[in-house]
Amino acid sequence: MAFVIDKEKCIGCGACAGTCPVEAIGEDADKFAIDPEKCLSCGACAAGCPAEAISEE
Repeated sequence: MAFVIDKEKCIGCGACAGTCPVEAIGEDADKFAIDPEKCLSCGACAAGCPAEAISEE
């Protein structure tokens, strides 16, 4: 399973990037994106997202 960011819900705050233990989240244009090759699927990003823009696929 992988986590994805819904770019329509994302507010661009960067909270998810700050909680990711493996730095799998980076800026993609004006929002953020998760690198699926680095992601551990730990869920820290989803738990830290105030906009609830991150879900598991």
